[in-house]
Amino acid sequence: MKHQNIALWALLALSLSTSQAQADSSHVYGWVEKGVVMPSGVTVKLKLDTGALTSSMDARNLTRFERDGKEWVRFSLEMKDVETDKLVKQEIERPVLRRVTVSGAGGSERRPVVHMSVCIGETLYKEEFTLRSRANMVYPVLLGRRLLAELGPVDAGRTFTIQPECL
Repeated sequence: MKHQNIALWALLALSLSTSQAQADSSHVYGWVEKGVVMPSGVTVKLKLDTGALTSSMDARNLTRFERDGKEWVRFSLEMKDVETDKLVKQEIERPVLRRVTVSGAGGSERRPVVHMSVCIGETLYKEEFTLRSRANMVYPVLLGRRLLAELGPVDAGRTFTIQPECL
């Protein structure tokens, strides 16, 4: 019985030290972080939005077209680089993965969803983004819960806890 108790305590201690090591290695992100939108390489402020399921990106001049029988979109990225203060413009074409209905204070609308990549810290994430003009918004990119589940915890009292280092 005594040996079983010792073994149980040893297992508990090992479990706690492993949990502590995992907690120490995980990064806690702020509600606003810097990230690099690819392929343009523009560094922008990202809002980590726990209220949104799907991430969203500023897309101007959105045009739908068909290629090889599939729906595609063409759009312009027009984002101010927070590191250089320069406006970066790039035309992008992507296949539409699906369409989602997004509801907000202004009503609801159907938006196309495409894959885009964004660098956060040392990791390049390929993520699904809904597209719409965010010209009048402070943050050109919102990261939703699908990506936040991969990133880790978000502290609403913190900002800019990590620098993008994928390039």
